[in-house]
Amino acid sequence: MKRFARLRSVAVSLLVPVVALVLWWVLSADNSSPFYPSLETILTNFRETWLFERAGSDVVPSLTRLALGYLLAVAVGIPLGALLGRVRVVHLALQPAIQFARSIPATGLVPVSIVLLGIGDTPKIVLIAFVCVFPILLNTVDGVRGVERGLEDVGQTFRLTRRQRIFAIHLPSAAPQIFAGMRLSLSIAFIMMIVTEMMGATSGLGFVTLTAQQSFQIPLMWSGMILLGVLGALLNALFVLVERRVLRWHYLSTGRMR
Repeated sequence: MKRFARLRSVAVSLLVPVVALVLWWVLSADNSSPFYPSLETILTNFRETWLFERAGSDVVPSLTRLALGYLLAVAVGIPLGALLGRVRVVHLALQPAIQFARSIPATGLVPVSIVLLGIGDTPKIVLIAFVCVFPILLNTVDGVRGVERGLEDVGQTFRLTRRQRIFAIHLPSAAPQIFAGMRLSLSIAFIMMIVTEMMGATSGLGFVTLTAQQSFQIPLMWSGMILLGVLGALLNALFVLVERRVLRWHYLSTGRMR
């Protein structure tokens, strides 16, 4: 019964994409416009370009920058958020700087990063990390501050040290909010990966897609857009799998996992 319910859910989820692809294929089959090539032409270009020619030279570098920047944001955001959530003085001291930094438009920082750090991988990774750290940081602060008083009393009863309370009580209790921030940051990281590669880059998905548009390689441009959509969906699905595994106790307690 459960397996049937899951298959039905998957079928319903795939209904709209499949219908959209079929309509796209049919409606574009006889299209003669150079700006709107047929889906068959786009998929042929996709197979030849992204599965063979540019997989190692552009796809891998893009995903590497994304992963390094995102992991750096997680490594900084969670500990700093836990610190700000538990130490009021530190929170008061850093709050103005954090609010100022997170208010700066992310795309406006791209030229600054190029001037300060050049056009290599380092500025792209640093910029992705900088932009992604704030959702993780702020969600961690709110999550740690929202720990139930009863759990705090349990920690005091067992005479746990501050370090023990953070790892045994605060972070586990704040985990659902932390993962919500991490999921939001993942989408931001994906966007920033593309934006940084469209300015001051010589490789990557954003660079290839923009170059294809500027040189009127329209099928390549469309195939790049499809690849971006596929990668974004796969990254989100992978994150959901990890989240459901790590937070299984939370989903079971709330009745969201059956």
